[in-house]
Amino acid sequence: MLYHHVDVFTAHPYSGNSLAVFPEADALTGGQMQAVTRELRHFESVFLLRDGASAHPRRARARVFDLTGELDFAGHPLIGAAAVLHALHGGAGHEAWTLRLPARTVEVTTERRGPGRYTSLLDQGAAAFLGRPDPHGLAALFALGPDDLDPGLPPEVVSTGLRYLVLPVRGDALARARVTTPLDGPLARIGAQFAYLLDAGALEGRHWNNDGVLEDVATGSGAGCAAAYLRRHGRIGAGEPAVLRQGRFTGRPSEMTVTADGHGEDVRSVRVGGGVAFVAEGRLRELPPG
Repeated sequence: MLYHHVDVFTAHPYSGNSLAVFPEADALTGGQMQAVTRELRHFESVFLLRDGASAHPRRARARVFDLTGELDFAGHPLIGAAAVLHALHGGAGHEAWTLRLPARTVEVTTERRGPGRYTSLLDQGAAAFLGRPDPHGLAALFALGPDDLDPGLPPEVVSTGLRYLVLPVRGDALARARVTTPLDGPLARIGAQFAYLLDAGALEGRHWNNDGVLEDVATGSGAGCAAAYLRRHGRIGAGEPAVLRQGRFTGRPSEMTVTADGHGEDVRSVRVGGGVAFVAEGRLRELPPG
């Protein structure tokens, strides 16, 4: 079974967030997809399947797995998957793709920038603002103190597909942050699934999986929530592109272009995009047990 190794949110291989894309994965079960993801050890892998009886090249079902399970939504796998579809099926320099996840359907546009180079733009749809938790104790989850929180911006739970606690920090707090205790319980109590630390002044973020073992290089779903948050609080203009950086502390600097349209809680459209660089192609010699 053929797969493509691409780096997302970068113009150059060996930076950005790596990804394995399986463009013809209809024969795999969910258990096999999980086993393959764990074997390859990318932060996430994406598996594309035919959408219905007719195999339309610009429509596909997508299943995304990280090392622990299947995700309802993700950013960088869909951005990378659309670039691979463009390389395989796109005739024009600019194309549009419809990807159907188990919980929702999204649109991704792609543009060819040269051999093995693409840009993708994912429309995450409208944002939902789900509450402002008491900041007491939140900084300590990341080995920080109350003075490390940005006094001008409240912590807030935001969703553009996944529910993130957006936690604004200031100064050198982003560099000092680390996960000190598993986050699943504390986040569940405030209605969040994940946490995204955001330096709104520098437009830079960090994100870890909830056990703190792995730091994500560049988080498209988190970037969408951060964009909606920044627009709600007037830190970026309506519909104006901004560059959100992540990955500096993993040695793989990444840049995500984000836009958000709307005012206040009415943020109607959030888009996240970036470059995709093709690194390699591979073929599985053997599939895991079904």
